[in-house]
Amino acid sequence: MHAKNRVPNSGQSTPSPPASPLRSPRYRPGRKSGRCSPFQPGRTIAHRFSCLLLSVLLRRQRIFLFAPLIYISGMLLYMGTASVDVIPVVKHRPSPGSVYRSPQVYEKLKIYMNADNSSADAISTVWKNSYKGGQWRPCVNKSYEGLPESNGYVYVEANGGLNQQRTSICNAVAVAGYLNATLLIPNFHFHSIWRDPSKFKDIYDEEYFISTLKNDVRVVDKIPEYIMERFDHNLTNVYNFRIKAWSSIRYYRDVVMPKLLEEKVIRISPFANRLSFDAPPAVQRLRCLANYEALRFSSPILSLGETLVARMKERSANSGGKYLSVHLRFEEDMVAFSCCVFDGGELEKEDMKKARERGWKGKFTKPGRVIRPGAIRINGKCPLTPLEVGLMLRGMGFDNNTYIFMASGKIYNSEKTMAPLLEMFPNLQTKEMLASEEELVPYKRFSSRMAAIDYTVCLHSEVFLTTQGGNFPHFLMGHRRYRYGGHSKTIRPDKRRLALLFDNPNIGWRTFKRQMLNMRSHSDTKGFELKRPNDSIYTFPCPDCMCRTNKSEAARSSAT
Repeated sequence: MHAKNRVPNSGQSTPSPPASPLRSPRYRPGRKSGRCSPFQPGRTIAHRFSCLLLSVLLRRQRIFLFAPLIYISGMLLYMGTASVDVIPVVKHRPSPGSVYRSPQVYEKLKIYMNADNSSADAISTVWKNSYKGGQWRPCVNKSYEGLPESNGYVYVEANGGLNQQRTSICNAVAVAGYLNATLLIPNFHFHSIWRDPSKFKDIYDEEYFISTLKNDVRVVDKIPEYIMERFDHNLTNVYNFRIKAWSSIRYYRDVVMPKLLEEKVIRISPFANRLSFDAPPAVQRLRCLANYEALRFSSPILSLGETLVARMKERSANSGGKYLSVHLRFEEDMVAFSCCVFDGGELEKEDMKKARERGWKGKFTKPGRVIRPGAIRINGKCPLTPLEVGLMLRGMGFDNNTYIFMASGKIYNSEKTMAPLLEMFPNLQTKEMLASEEELVPYKRFSSRMAAIDYTVCLHSEVFLTTQGGNFPHFLMGHRRYRYGGHSKTIRPDKRRLALLFDNPNIGWRTFKRQMLNMRSHSDTKGFELKRPNDSIYTFPCPDCMCRTNKSEAARSSAT
């Protein structure tokens, strides 16, 4: 058989195209095949109906156009027979750490906690770490030279509570020294929350403040009459700078200085946090000098504070006079401001609503503001309750013989909330317990003076525990570093981790204790910290306010 030519020869006709393939045989009724037939014998009625319906659909495919209508009709028929009153309930499981379950955790762990006698005396063994480069010592250098002629007077209004006012005072000293100006004793702004009308000399030793700074910054308690005549003897008529928060020292040189030279007196109100944490060494030196050397509490406050320190050391004689201090922030205004939910039910909810409206009218009820208590707790922003503080300290190894000084205002619902803490630590003391009624009378109506007493007793404790942050613990940590060779001797709990642990009623005592001991050890390690950019010099005095002491110098100083 010969192959066909692709190109036909001349004279030959073109070959015909191949025939089309045969079509598949159609399904014909009556054929014995594997197809579905409603007429086959042995079929049930349901099977015959299904086969008949299928054959109709296959033969008349246009019926698929009515499929949506059939589906909708079926759904309507079903909805008509179902009850619409029954709504499926979707159970929402709260995120771990978002719910206050500390009382349940305490009830479970209490038996094991009281039976645990394995802990050593934590008050004597809590601080083990030493700085690898040696300890630190205060080294704030005072000037012994005379000051040049002043460029004018600077008057500031310090707002906030005790330690926010302290920030203003120290920053004012730094700014006045940098501008070669004379500082008028700062005025304390009356605040609706603290409601304390105290003046500078009521809280601090004014004469000591002026004399300590005399060769570095001029400080006076009065502006000369001939200058005040221009302002009708009214400081509110003096030009007031509205300075942005955290302004650099260059701003004062470029903007404030020309006005000072022109007017000879300027006013800055408000002044809290109006100077950047980062500044040249000369400015930092003045901050250190003001905070750690020049600012000393007034004689009455200092005397009572030192008396309470002596009483705490006397009562804790079995521990070598060592005691633990706690800054507990569970006052009504703090609980309200945090927007956290505890276990007080409807009464707590109503109390907090009133407190927010009283202290921050409209702040928490602005349109569009959403408050998520669970998220706040997960992020570690809720204040620790007295129960949580006690449970945490017991887990860290402090037994029920430990003497504790508690610095705080009036605790919210104290009869209920303080009971577990007193059960765990019966030797807990407050300034109201240590001092007589007569000793506290001059200070009871003044929140800043009462805070100054707390500050003094906490400063001299072997261990300081901070629970909520704020200016009080931050200043205290820095002051303790300045006193104790650079180590803050402060326990700073990881509140995010605590939120998870306190939200687990199934946790065991050994697991909980291990977590707390790790947290305590971490605070010991972080006791020595150097100031980083944007850190506060009032919390981290190294290296601006302190110098490193090597081991040989430390040995010589201890020998002498």
